Amino acid sequence: MDRVGEFGGANPTSSGFVVVTTESVPGYEVLDTHGEVFGLTVRSRNFFSDVGSGFKSLLGGELKGLTKALATSREEALTRMVDQAKSLGANGVVMMRFDVSDARDMGTEVCAYGTAVTVRKL
Repeated sequence: MDRVGEFGGANPTSSGFVVVTTESVPGYEVLDTHGEVFGLTVRSRNFFSDVGSGFKSLLGGELKGLTKALATSREEALTRMVDQAKSLGANGVVMMRFDVSDARDMGTEVCAYGTAVTVRKL
């Protein structure tokens, strides 16, 4: 059963695929390393959203529209990374990280990356 996050969408790791930010997976043994994998998404900026966010930033508080967009982008990048790892025959990713940057003032780039591995439960 897929776990649904706060902002919707299924958790791509709920099917037993392992994703960790650490070098090893507690309770598992790494059998093979398949190399670097990544998932990338770029979201364009919405003029009206930017104007609304600008007004909100003057008043203070969370920019919920931007928070939701970033959460969706992270989930999409994570799903793409997991899909790439699966295509290599991996059942896990170690040392997973997110990187977020501006995409030439046109949008936001979100990248999930790590090392694809095959693991076995001890």
